[in-house]
Order: sequence, then C-alpha cells, then structure tokens
Amino acid sequence: MTGNHEQHQQRIAGQEPAKHRRDKSVQRRRVLIGGGTVAVAGGLAVAGLASADPLSTQQSTPKAATSGTASASASASATATTTVCTLTAEVTEGPYSLDGALVRKDIREDKEGVEVQYTFTVVDTANDCAPLADALVEIWHCDSLGEYSGYVGGNGHDEEDDGTLLRGGQTTDENGQCSITSIWPGHYVSRAVHVHMRVHTDVTLTDDSYTGGEVIHAGQLFFDADINAKIQAVSPYSDNTTTETLLKDDSIYDDAGASSGLLTLTALGTSVSDGYTATLTVGVDSTG
Repeated sequence: MTGNHEQHQQRIAGQEPAKHRRDKSVQRRRVLIGGGTVAVAGGLAVAGLASADPLSTQQSTPKAATSGTASASASASATATTTVCTLTAEVTEGPYSLDGALVRKDIREDKEGVEVQYTFTVVDTANDCAPLADALVEIWHCDSLGEYSGYVGGNGHDEEDDGTLLRGGQTTDENGQCSITSIWPGHYVSRAVHVHMRVHTDVTLTDDSYTGGEVIHAGQLFFDADINAKIQAVSPYSDNTTTETLLKDDSIYDDAGASSGLLTLTALGTSVSDGYTATLTVGVDSTG
C-alpha cells in the first residue's frame, strides 16, 4: 500500500505519476488468456478464439461436450488445448488496488454508466486446462470520470468516495465460471480504458468479503477501440475532459488481442447505451 499512497500523493501535489508498466522485479507467473467460452471434452478444456494468440500455429474449433464423445473428438480436443495453452506473462496490478474486496455479483452501487455483464472462465494450465473451481475473480476499475474508489481526487475530480465503488469479485463454479456486473470504465491521463483483475485461490469467504488465500494471477482487461470511442462520446463519459490514451498507445496492452486481455464483446441492444456482455477465458497456473 506504500506505493499506492505515494502515487496518490504525487497526484494531489500536481506531479505526474509513473505510468503503469510490467513489473519485472517480481516473479512473472505464466498465464493464458483467451476469448470466448470453454467446453470440456475428454477431460480437457477447449477455449475459443485460439487464433487471437499470435504464437498459435493452428486454429482450434470449439467443441461442445456430449454424452457420446468419441476418442477422435477427445484427440481433437487435446490438439486444440495444446494450441490454446500458449502461455503469456501477467502484468502489473497498478497503483489503485485495495485489499479485502467485497464478494458480490454487482459492483456498480449507484454509479452511472454503460452496463457491462462480465463472464470469466478460469482454467488451470497445471491441470490440462481443466476448469478451476472456487477461485475468487476480483476486478476493479475507474468510473466514467476516471476516478477510482479509495483514491478519488487522484485524477482531478471531486466525488464522494466510499472505497468500494466499482470493486468486487465472485467465486468460480464447477465450470470455472463466474459473472460480475459493472459499468464501462472511463479514462484518465496516460492509460487506455481498462479493468484490473486478480485471481485468488484458497480464500475463506466471510459474510460479504474474504480472508486469506493466494493471488495466482494479476492482469488487465481491455475493450474494442471502436466501441469504446462511441461510449466515451455519450453521457456521463462525455463529461470527462481529460486526455484519453488510445488502446494502440497504451503502455500495457501489446496488441495481441485476447492473449493480452482484450474482451469479447456482444451488444445487449441496438444502442451502445444498452450495454454489452464481455467474456474472457483466463488460464492460470495453480502451482504458482
């Protein structure tokens, strides 16, 4: 938390904080990130959009699990899994993290913005990419004006701050999946629009939060640039007059699609204001 406090104080003092960068001083856990959903066949998880990974040499075809899965189908699943499980480094969790997130499905509270319904599928690369159950997926991000709860004022706006807005998580089910509802993030100087993520294992759930556990993945999620441009132009995002960094110029996103955390988006209606679903398959190494 010391680093977070220093970042916050720098902003208050009018100093420009250091940009988010990959933290090369910590052990670089290896994770897979892919778009779409996961189907289990022959004991292996098959994730869609393997072609989003630039290191893949072949595309995979997602196959739904059936009661009569043949050995040939299992073999195809194994081939697809090998392609999907290309490992990529995690990235810094950034300067706005807080401990003890609330465990809840809807993290919006009273914040206005375009609705985003996230669905995450967590798979374990240490176990043939099998779904990872009982993992806590935590996300946090700024509001439409670029402010983070717990650090309001750091990006130039005066708002009420309860320290929990747009923060929270859910545990994964037996299919490695969980869903969280929030709003589309705004932007602030030096970073493209993004969401922060941590995946925890071995947590103990309390009434509305958690204790203990281990963080096995820290990453960031990104949005299609064209859709984001339309959303940033509507209220309440249009009230944010700070300079926006484009996705192609972001210091973290490396233009590798889903393998860099680019979300798969589906419109909930005919207008951008109707909101979106956002899906991502996140592979983690449970052995650390």
